[in-house]
Amino acid sequence: MPGPLDGLRVVDLCTMVSGPVATAMLADQGAEVIKVERPSGDEMRRLGHERGGLTAGFFSCNRGKRSLCLDLKQEGAKSVLRDLVKTADVFVQNFRPGAIDRVGFGESAVRALKPDIVYVSISGFGEKGPYSGQRVYDPVIQALSGATDIQADRETKRPKMFRIIIADKVTSLTAAQAITAALLARERTGEGQHVRLAMLDALVSFFWPEGMSGLTFVGDEIDVTKYQGTMDLIYETQNGFITAGAISDAEWRGMCAVLDKPEWLEDERFKTSSARFKNASERKRLTAIEIEKRDRDEVLAKFREAGVPSAPLLTRVDLLDDEQIRTNETIGIYEFDGHGEIRLARPAARFEKTPSDVRAAAPLLGEHSEAILTELGYTAERVGSLKGSGAIVSG
Repeated sequence: MPGPLDGLRVVDLCTMVSGPVATAMLADQGAEVIKVERPSGDEMRRLGHERGGLTAGFFSCNRGKRSLCLDLKQEGAKSVLRDLVKTADVFVQNFRPGAIDRVGFGESAVRALKPDIVYVSISGFGEKGPYSGQRVYDPVIQALSGATDIQADRETKRPKMFRIIIADKVTSLTAAQAITAALLARERTGEGQHVRLAMLDALVSFFWPEGMSGLTFVGDEIDVTKYQGTMDLIYETQNGFITAGAISDAEWRGMCAVLDKPEWLEDERFKTSSARFKNASERKRLTAIEIEKRDRDEVLAKFREAGVPSAPLLTRVDLLDDEQIRTNETIGIYEFDGHGEIRLARPAARFEKTPSDVRAAAPLLGEHSEAILTELGYTAERVGSLKGSGAIVSG
């Protein structure tokens, strides 16, 4: 059954994570994504453990795509890419600003080939400014976005980073949404456009609603860390860790009932949502003392019955056996020729009539080069000539 983006062609010149994950989402939704790689391939092909010629990270970031391997230093390869662009709806690249223009495929050059194309430029910092020309990886964006302040150790104040590449993946989500919005605008107006996206901007925007709430009211800025205390919302029971939180008055009444602390309901420090927020450190300290006395499963069952948001802390391995994860079919096992069984997170958005799913394996380097050129109308002789010169590489 076709996905919501069935019939759209995306030319993907991205490497690593930020661009590739965005276009993988489009592939899940039915778009044909052609990954254009240099002869050395995307660096993600070499990072991490591998099976069947592909690393786990590369597989996840490039599932469902086709690979066209071009040496864009050669005119023959550039000619192939120009012909491919003429058939495309979307062109995505995450070169450093100015680099794609030097190759000959900047926005104006691509638009001259396909006037209604949606052209997407993903960068680390934007096209101007003191950092714009620098190389970038996720930790650099975390450093500049306030992420390390948000994650700082509550006791020592030492900055910390998220232990995932959060900036890249937030940028991917933002890019995928922006691409579909630009395609909708093209459907309405007949015009394509240039979409520019900086990883730094994407992460700051992602953090803003509560991570940067102290900066929202101009002239009335506050340091929100003074209300956070030193304790995360993690509690230890007699036999494991849980999280439990009470924001509304009803949830707080439920928590007090479960913990046999009715006196907290009249305590001025905790009587209102605002008071509980301002006295969060003391509230968490007292709550921890009570929860530590209890059995994990028993207290969680009582919290659920009382309407208190709560859950056990799961390890990554625990996810595989968690009943809710299984019920949601959050994680799928796919079987692809040459790769065996592959475990991946299923696309989170469930479409009723145009389903999204992992439709194919990630490609080997240049796996589809010859097939794509044949589809573009190239003769066998011309394909052979391009292979012989090294302009294309076929897997």
